[in-house]
Amino acid sequence: MLPTTNPNPPFELTRASHVRLAVTDLEASRDFYRDVVGLVVSEETDDAVYLRGLEESAHHSLVLERGEVAQALRVGLRVRTDDDIVAAERYFADTGIEHERVERPHQGPTLLFSDPVGTHMELTSSMDLLPRKMQNFDEFVAGAPQRIDHFQCITYDVQAGTDFWTGLGMRMSEYTAKDGTDELWGTWMEVKGNTHDLVFTNGHGPRLHHFAYTVPDGISLLHAADVAGALGFGEEIDRGPGRHGISNALFLYLRDPDQHRVELFTTHYQFIDLEDEPIRWDISNAKRAQLWGMPASNRWFFEASEFPGEVLHEPLLHANPQTLEAYLGVH
Repeated sequence: MLPTTNPNPPFELTRASHVRLAVTDLEASRDFYRDVVGLVVSEETDDAVYLRGLEESAHHSLVLERGEVAQALRVGLRVRTDDDIVAAERYFADTGIEHERVERPHQGPTLLFSDPVGTHMELTSSMDLLPRKMQNFDEFVAGAPQRIDHFQCITYDVQAGTDFWTGLGMRMSEYTAKDGTDELWGTWMEVKGNTHDLVFTNGHGPRLHHFAYTVPDGISLLHAADVAGALGFGEEIDRGPGRHGISNALFLYLRDPDQHRVELFTTHYQFIDLEDEPIRWDISNAKRAQLWGMPASNRWFFEASEFPGEVLHEPLLHANPQTLEAYLGVH
């Protein structure tokens, strides 16, 4: 069943903001995201590294935290004001969602919670500011990532996850459904006016599939792939370069030393006007994920980063996408 967006949500979400990852070798992960991906290091402590894109003035969009086990700790979204944090607390209290106000370095009021399908979320209303580096062209390295754009999460119940977030004001721009039905296999939802801030796809979940940064152009994607190869990370190119059918972006996926997945891509079309309707894709149509025809590999579809303490659930919808291995077996 297609979701209905709440035009008057209890608090105002504005964009995808940041992600927190636990990594087992902090220095190696810092080097990967700085040298192979091209992010800017904002700050380092004994147990954390804060990074951002070249366009970003917010202190961080990626936080690496030293850990014994590699995990996806939190997916971060921004709200408009401090009052929206208060409104979110009130809404979660009224609806029985456990939540906790915490102090985070370089962030304003911050609220932790998990959505109904177990995605570990973090809301904040502000961050400390640093100078943008968008015209420091001498510092553009690897893919020259500009800003964080979206997150894709794997869930066992796409419908429930989508209903929750559209109830908080997100709009669905595109979706994948079981052939001949509106049984949701994947949903692309936005609040900032392009095609997505948060994506849910069907599978063993909850897990974080990837987080994504925009890059200036296709040449930047190719350069990132060249840099990955030159620095010994060629085998960590998880997918691409290619072009998505959904969102129409050129893309490159990389795996970090702990196998967390990051996407570099050339941004999306606008999805601002309220009369715009979501685009539907059959799950059998491999062009939704790769417009050039070849489907993704098993590991792209089925490997992802787990959230701490969450039990993985079997997906409710049993409709598997065609993988590269299956495609080559047929062809």
